[in-house]
Amino acid sequence: MATSHAGLTGIRDQVGLALEDFLSRQRAALGGIGADLLPWLDAITGLLAGGKRLRPAFCYWGWRAAGGEDGPQIYAAAAALELLHASALVHDDVMDASDTRRGQPSVHRRFAARHTEGGWRGSAESFGAGAAILIGDLLLAWTDQLFQGSGLPPAALRSGQPVLDAMRAEMICGQYLDLLGQYAGDGTVASALRVIRYKSAKYTIERPLHLGQALAGAADGPIAVALTGYGIPLGIAFQLRDDVLGVFGDPAQTGKPAGDDLREGKRTVLVAIARDRATAAQRELLDRRLGDQQPDDAGAEEIRSILVGTGALAECELMIGSSVAEALRALEDAPITRPAQLALAELAVIATERRD
Repeated sequence: MATSHAGLTGIRDQVGLALEDFLSRQRAALGGIGADLLPWLDAITGLLAGGKRLRPAFCYWGWRAAGGEDGPQIYAAAAALELLHASALVHDDVMDASDTRRGQPSVHRRFAARHTEGGWRGSAESFGAGAAILIGDLLLAWTDQLFQGSGLPPAALRSGQPVLDAMRAEMICGQYLDLLGQYAGDGTVASALRVIRYKSAKYTIERPLHLGQALAGAADGPIAVALTGYGIPLGIAFQLRDDVLGVFGDPAQTGKPAGDDLREGKRTVLVAIARDRATAAQRELLDRRLGDQQPDDAGAEEIRSILVGTGALAECELMIGSSVAEALRALEDAPITRPAQLALAELAVIATERRD
């Protein structure tokens, strides 16, 4: 078996241990307020049990790229990004009315079910949405708590905090651009790529790399430039793969129903390319079917057929390949450590050849 330069299994394990330790302390804190809050922690624990841990991995290798040494503190700081990501997922699922996440009921559905089972007053859906919004807010607050309590020196944390702040702000702005695109966007490839840049490319790869780099004491300069040159195109490829899986993926692997992005009316690059190349009849069908809250299998298959027939799927695959190649070229002369260079090259493949 080939040696893994990225060490993703070990990073996942260490990040998992940091999250487990943090959540065990939060259980005592929430329980001290009231037992009614403990189901929140159960939902959070279930959500955090899954995931690829890519953001912590990129943070770790940003740290190592700038000369940082291995140690528990960087894993704890990187684990804070999983709390941030979980916050985004909980809120995203409320906005998209998603039923599942990572193969289990989404948080708002989980709490709506508690309402129904308890025979409580009012609307189960409203209760579920309200609980999920609050849980997402709590996760956002916990991001700073875990980050600041990671054990890294105060100077390192001061250097990293502006990057974490920018990452959060850009992620939220990207989420709004995505929402805006569904309701009022022009449906162009350029608009879809703008959403990708802020909602995914910067948030998933570039900013985690910059955070690790800043924590290692190299906040600016040629390392940052090289990591951006790698992170942005790879982040675009990562999201393009996500868009393809959102339509053509296997639910057993993705943890979400096939065609969920179609039901949500996502104006992805994949859809934008198809609309540009579609006949009038195909475009009318796309516009009618996208965002259908009760799609049937035949309707979803019609859309898939258009995405394939117009060459949009093939074009997306070409874009993924060219973006990965651009990212790898940025690593060639990057002023980073050799282990980080090898690890980031491997992560480029892991992030874009996935099936989940």
